[in-house]
Amino acid sequence: MLGPALTAAAYLLGSVSFGLIAAERAGVDLRAQGSGNIGATNVGRVLGKKTGRVVLALDLAKGLLPALAAWGLLGLDDPWTAGVGVAAVVGHCYPIWHRLQGGKGAATSAGVMLALVPIAGLGALITYVGLKKLTKRASVGSLAGALVGALVTAILVGMGPRTYMTSAILVVVILRHADNLARLVKGEEPPS
Repeated sequence: MLGPALTAAAYLLGSVSFGLIAAERAGVDLRAQGSGNIGATNVGRVLGKKTGRVVLALDLAKGLLPALAAWGLLGLDDPWTAGVGVAAVVGHCYPIWHRLQGGKGAATSAGVMLALVPIAGLGALITYVGLKKLTKRASVGSLAGALVGALVTAILVGMGPRTYMTSAILVVVILRHADNLARLVKGEEPPS
């Protein structure tokens, strides 16, 4: 019973949009500004880099903390621990509190990976930061970071719950970046 309860709690925590909370406090409709996305990248565009960094850290924490709790209570390779990680990301991307219209999942994904496969999480973060700076596009860094995290996990731990988890997270991140991918293919993705 603990596994399902932690998974539901991870989804509900993931559904908390720190970007929308920050925008509301500033009296701004985040969905009507910049890209219209509620994630940290758009928060940085609309409310400033400092606020964007705070939202980024909070979005990362809502993946990290439930995953650490699940590891401590259930074990590192328990399937429910992997489910908690995926649920936190799905909650961020498809939040129940905001009509299933959430962010793109990159920071929350990195938080989950940092908790359960630290080297993969670090690899995802380094890839994100490096490619975002190199290409000036957060979408490129986010997609590549999720891919690196999934690949490093598969290499380090082989087949098992954590590899299935990072693969599922990669699929969610790709789905949330479908519009970005289409623009990248056409050469029309604007800089972040």
